[in-house]
Amino acid sequence: MTAPRKSIARKSIGHRNLNVVMILTGVLAGMVGLTYAAVPLYRIFCEKTGFDGTPLRADGSPVEVKPIDRTVTVSFNADVNQDMPWRFYPKQNKVEARVGEPQLAYFIAENDSNETITGTATYNVSPEPYGPYFVKIQCFCFTQQTLKPHEKVEMPVTFYLDPGMAKDPLLDRMSDVTLSYTFFKAENQKAPAEAKPAQVGAAEAPAKTVN
Repeated sequence: MTAPRKSIARKSIGHRNLNVVMILTGVLAGMVGLTYAAVPLYRIFCEKTGFDGTPLRADGSPVEVKPIDRTVTVSFNADVNQDMPWRFYPKQNKVEARVGEPQLAYFIAENDSNETITGTATYNVSPEPYGPYFVKIQCFCFTQQTLKPHEKVEMPVTFYLDPGMAKDPLLDRMSDVTLSYTFFKAENQKAPAEAKPAQVGAAEAPAKTVN
């Protein structure tokens, strides 16, 4: 093969290699994008179906629910990520909840740092079979919460247990459920002037508590 032909062949191979690299780069970028998108999509799916022990979120107009003669002990658990300089704990250890009857509980959060910090909470219930029947009406976890330096707040959560659980054979022998939260620093911290203050207070009476 003459020198010009070798040069042309090398250029052709180089172009093909460049095309392959560009295609692989595009595929990799697409996979990364899908990975990031999958996280919020997975959370939305869990909220709508109760999958993986995720409590349902009550959307739209309130639905009238008739309580039934069954009581479940709801315990509360609270944690913070290791990078989150907050103290976070339930005000009550547990409540005795009548199935179908709205319940109100409080969690306390305190910012131990000298900076304004915005946090976001993840949540789940266990055992997992309770997920589709644990319905949250109001919760601090629906939006990001912002605390000023050393600020301390009480944050309410209103929920009920769907009477439909009485027809689920998996819950026939279960009478205890745990609602757990973990607070993380929000990825995009807002400026103090723009940050939304933490959700505090509630108009309803507290649920019957058992300390």
